Amino acid sequence: MASIGRKNVGWLLGAIALTLVIAACGGGTPEAEPEPEPQVADTRDAAADSAARAAEAKRRAEAEEARRREAERDRVVTIATERVFFDFDKSNIRADAEPVLQRKVSVLREYPDITIRIEGNCDDRGSVEYNLALGQRRAEAVRRYLISYGLDTSRFTVISYGEERPLDRAQDEKAWAQNRRDDFVITNYGRLGAGD
Repeated sequence: MASIGRKNVGWLLGAIALTLVIAACGGGTPEAEPEPEPQVADTRDAAADSAARAAEAKRRAEAEEARRREAERDRVVTIATERVFFDFDKSNIRADAEPVLQRKVSVLREYPDITIRIEGNCDDRGSVEYNLALGQRRAEAVRRYLISYGLDTSRFTVISYGEERPLDRAQDEKAWAQNRRDDFVITNYGRLGAGD
């Protein structure tokens, strides 16, 4: 009986040892891992990101439109204010002035609400009275040219400054050639806008 008891004790000890080994190794019935909580996207963050992207796109579009308008304004102002020059003691339109005036015609047709003051100028040879009259004839010649292309005469005013506003005060042919001119001043920018 003692030998049976030892067998039972051995078996019992073996069962206990096996139970301890299984417990130490994490055996037994595996515990179920907890289910991860479902990832719920924060709709507020997504909406904020979307709004930020839309605002940035709008800002870029507005900046691009502002650059486009500024470039167009610069183009029109450059053409509308480009000078034309005259020969000594003459008020007829020179051949080199015609392309300049044709560009003005195109721009003024494109922007029918722009108005311009044509300012006639002379070099300082001749009397003050004579140069005022010559500057007036020069301004009138250009106005007639522009209205001959169907532009409304009311869009143009003319004035003569005679010899009062030289570009170059030197007393040589190069300076005098610069001073025999018509200047153009935009008096109403219309839809083009005067700019800021």
